[in-house]
Amino acid sequence: MSQFDTTAPFYAVYRPGIPKEAVELLAQRVAGKERRALLDLGSGTGQVPLALAEEMTEVDVVEQDAGMLAEAGKALVGLPATVRLHNAPAEKFTPPASYRADLVTVCRAFHWMKQDVVLSRLEDMTAPDATVAVMGDGSLWTASTQWTDALRALIQEYLGEERRAGVGKKYATHNRPYRDLLAESAFGRVEEHTIAIEREWTTETVIGYLYSTSFAARPLFGEQVDDFERRARALLDKHTAADGLIEHSSFQVVLGRRG
Repeated sequence: MSQFDTTAPFYAVYRPGIPKEAVELLAQRVAGKERRALLDLGSGTGQVPLALAEEMTEVDVVEQDAGMLAEAGKALVGLPATVRLHNAPAEKFTPPASYRADLVTVCRAFHWMKQDVVLSRLEDMTAPDATVAVMGDGSLWTASTQWTDALRALIQEYLGEERRAGVGKKYATHNRPYRDLLAESAFGRVEEHTIAIEREWTTETVIGYLYSTSFAARPLFGEQVDDFERRARALLDKHTAADGLIEHSSFQVVLGRRG
């Protein structure tokens, strides 16, 4: 069972998008090229391809969860780029021998992957001047404000202290910075960009977001899901009335190219 079973519809609606500054940064990497091929690994519901579709001539979407891939397919219908959907893990995606991506993106998904395997396999499916971009931000689990602290404590009351990663799984952290992993790969010319973000949430969007995650998906709560949601809504409504549901975060973009 995937850690994202049941979450795809919530993911498509409630996950925050890609900051425009990040989109502009990535678009610069393929500007001026006649053929611009994007390979998005661990695509989820296709947020990155959707944001970059106007800049690309070809888009390959790789996602191992069929539900997520179906949502991506719906989101990408009718765009000017040629879009191909691949239901496969990033570690096993195998394009045609002649395939070469100009830009590879991995957003909010690299921590789920065998990172050294993915980076090694990319050597043979990327153009000589290709850019590999590993991106992401924190989550409401890792945010540190009064309302997110209270919300995390409520989740832990139901699911235990350790962060979940789907039914029957615990979240395993990766200790090494992505810039170090890229620096040791074929894409060792690394630069890092940090984009400051302020998000304003509502009770409804927070609940939808939680159900899109592997740490607070509905099935994790079992028969207590309605009770959890009732208490979570009350908590969020209280903080909305006091100071609002504001999240300050940062979006990291780590770019690697061949040396």
